[in-house]
Amino acid sequence: MSQPLQDPLLRLLDRYQRDFPLQSAPFALLAAECGLAEPTLLLRLQQARDSGLLSRIGAVFAPNTVGCSTLAALAVPPARLDAVAAQVSSLPQVNHNYARDHHYNLWFVLTAASRGEIDATLAQIAALSGLTPLDLPLEREYHIDLGFALGEHGPARRATRSPAVPQLDAADCRLVAALHDGLPLLPCPFLPLAAACGLPEAEVRQRLQGWVLDGVIRRFGFVLRHHELGFRANAMCVWQVPPALRDSFGTRLATDPAVTLCYARPPRGEAWPYNLFCMIHARDAAAVRREAQRLSQAHGLAGLPQALLISTRRYTQRGARYCQETP
Repeated sequence: MSQPLQDPLLRLLDRYQRDFPLQSAPFALLAAECGLAEPTLLLRLQQARDSGLLSRIGAVFAPNTVGCSTLAALAVPPARLDAVAAQVSSLPQVNHNYARDHHYNLWFVLTAASRGEIDATLAQIAALSGLTPLDLPLEREYHIDLGFALGEHGPARRATRSPAVPQLDAADCRLVAALHDGLPLLPCPFLPLAAACGLPEAEVRQRLQGWVLDGVIRRFGFVLRHHELGFRANAMCVWQVPPALRDSFGTRLATDPAVTLCYARPPRGEAWPYNLFCMIHARDAAAVRREAQRLSQAHGLAGLPQALLISTRRYTQRGARYCQETP
């Protein structure tokens, strides 16, 4: 059971991983809630960001709503892994890039405004590396959130829903681009967003609130880095499930508290036969292995072809960039 947190900053980071107040002066409200002066809170948030614990304050968009994404992988000769990873991480479309213990040893997420841009980026990666990427676009999500509960008021697990894809106007696209790096740590953080997208500040907050209510924004709040929180091991668990049973297995698996992500992606022949994926995070690799074994046993997956891909290095972890900034 989660325990009360003594540090007022940690309580705020725990509580507001979603439902961050979309008000003109949100930090004044949060400072009053935790008993700190607003300048002190902003300083401590800056320190949390400098240390890597706080990635950003902003939106986690539902997949394939304001842009397009895919999970991709390369089978890199070990001697070239760091060099190829640096090439991949240098591309603005790459927001997560990890080494994993598998033949396909470099795994990364691409986000862009369109599938055409994704295809062009994959072609660029192939040209840079001399390797053919494994392209695994999302087919169905069962649970995608990645909020980490630090204490008793952490983000509660919520049912995943599929929002309608919004029709973005030019101002919306500028707003999405302005959100890439999160809110600035200023007393009125929505004012720079308003200036960037050419809208009144109140309308910026109104549009964000509408996206939250419609499910286009999965959560708006503090985005934390799991490694700095003490979850130093993570793994991608994959199974080859009969297509007719995939959704029933995925729906059940997604309810397990140990599962932070769960989704279906297409198999790619003998080289990659797996179609059901989940992510688990734990304090160390041994705990990850125990959880993976338990998941397979508990959810009837033990007899199916499967693989466990434990992360061995984090190269890149940053916010997704769906729209390019415009002058």
